Amino acid sequence: MKPAILILDDEPAIGSSLRFALEHQYSVTVCTDVQKAYDHLRLRPAEIVLLDWRLGTADGLDVLLEVKKIQPAAQVIMMTAYGTIESSVEAMKRGAYHYITKPLDIEELEVLLEKALEHQALHNQIRELSRTIEKMQGYDQMIGESPAMRNIFSFIERVKDIDSSVLIYGESGTGKELVARAIHRQGKRKDGPFISVNCAAIPEALLESELFGYEKGAFTGAVRSQIGKVAAAHGGTLFLDEIGEMPQALQAKLLRVFQEKEVTPLGAAKARKVDIRIISATNRDLPKMVEEGLFREDLYFRLNVIPVKLPRLHERKEDIPLLIQHFLKKCAEEMQRPLPALSQEAYDKLLSYDYPGNIRQLANILEYAVAMAKEHIIVPEDLPVSVQGENKRQPFRFKETNQEEVIAVPMNTTMKKAEKIIIQAVLAHCGGNRRQTAHTLGISERNLRNKLQIYRQEREETE
Repeated sequence: MKPAILILDDEPAIGSSLRFALEHQYSVTVCTDVQKAYDHLRLRPAEIVLLDWRLGTADGLDVLLEVKKIQPAAQVIMMTAYGTIESSVEAMKRGAYHYITKPLDIEELEVLLEKALEHQALHNQIRELSRTIEKMQGYDQMIGESPAMRNIFSFIERVKDIDSSVLIYGESGTGKELVARAIHRQGKRKDGPFISVNCAAIPEALLESELFGYEKGAFTGAVRSQIGKVAAAHGGTLFLDEIGEMPQALQAKLLRVFQEKEVTPLGAAKARKVDIRIISATNRDLPKMVEEGLFREDLYFRLNVIPVKLPRLHERKEDIPLLIQHFLKKCAEEMQRPLPALSQEAYDKLLSYDYPGNIRQLANILEYAVAMAKEHIIVPEDLPVSVQGENKRQPFRFKETNQEEVIAVPMNTTMKKAEKIIIQAVLAHCGGNRRQTAHTLGISERNLRNKLQIYRQEREETE
């Protein structure tokens, strides 16, 4: 079926000539009267409306507004012999797709019509994805219809009302905290607090007081008593994110809290009873850490009562279209911009990318794309270079081999200098994502943060 075009021009000769030029490819209707054009659109929607700027006493911009009210999805192209930058900008503000000046160049018009139809198809795709999201069977702010995610939703339903410890395994960016929050919100402890502690983000010297709290005068600077995260979670859930980064000195104290169900603040003589449900998460191989003596075996068994592993985004690719639309809408709202469309080429690249940083990386990619997009449509050039394709990749100080990328380290480089080169190269390769960098290097985020601080100080001292 041919796409429908409505031509509204008060000069019959122009309408006839355009019908003759376009009817081989489109279903063309010509109107010289504004009201008849409105009546036609109400009965027979058109994909494209070619609208003359001056229609006798009628203002083409006013007609444009009415056309968009009758049929919001129509792509309106303004025709004018008096085109100016100001007038074209005003037309775009009022909903026009584009404008073309008279006398019309038919070849230029045909190209413009093809682009308008492609633009409309992309918007239809967005609207369909929006409807899908509204109808999809997600779970407590988590998006997904894949079998892998349905298994996670089922798992949450089974464990939400019991107090057994849950250990969530998963790579960075897979949504471990979302799962923990869903277990809490859906379960019997939903009216209690949900207290989250990122064991990798808090300096080791502060982590003990942060977890257990302290009494006034317990140490220099303790000018008042402070309740700890464990006690603050009383009656609810304590979520220990990146539990694999917990210093060994604190692992024994944490185990005692779980065994005795009580916590003693620093400087306190008396313990306080706590009723908490423990949910932990890690991207590390805890069993291997236990074998290597880096994590207490007894604490591991306390935490690993009910384990669950979250799938990588690469393992649930059927959810990517839903996630794309969700993050596009979210980013557009946060930036106060119109919801952008995706060109087919950009969409295909997003679907084929592997996402080593999982959902968090997808969200970051789309935030970047929304910020870079022009004319409310995302094209491949608006995506980060790592997503555009291998020929666009520009890794820092990397060299290509037949099998993998390697980092070039000059001969006679000291071990300390070589470490610095490797860390900075991997950080740049991961787009500045410290969590992904630490995971790639096999070190803790705390260790990475400390090394970067040292490098920064060294640079400042030499400047």
